[in-house]
Amino acid sequence: MATLHNIVIKPLVTEKSSAAYQLRKEYAFQVAVNATKHDVREALQKLFGVTVTRVRTMQMRRNEVVRGRTRGKTEAWKKAIVTLKDGDSIAVFEG
Repeated sequence: MATLHNIVIKPLVTEKSSAAYQLRKEYAFQVAVNATKHDVREALQKLFGVTVTRVRTMQMRRNEVVRGRTRGKTEAWKKAIVTLKDGDSIAVFEG
């Protein structure tokens, strides 16, 4: 794999991911399509200095998009839902 920032692309802060954080302390990230669970775990532990206890990944399919007369498709991407050890947190999701 490449660098840590190429594995973890960005945090996903949505209403649904915020609710998951509030209820179950789960964080959602967009990750590289070819990243494995092990790669995601190592990258998050090195980037944020936390202990990851569980990683779940899912492939997000392409969607058809219509903008006016133009039809197209979005890119396929990968989502990772991460659970941390009790007491650990990531500042991006706080407040």
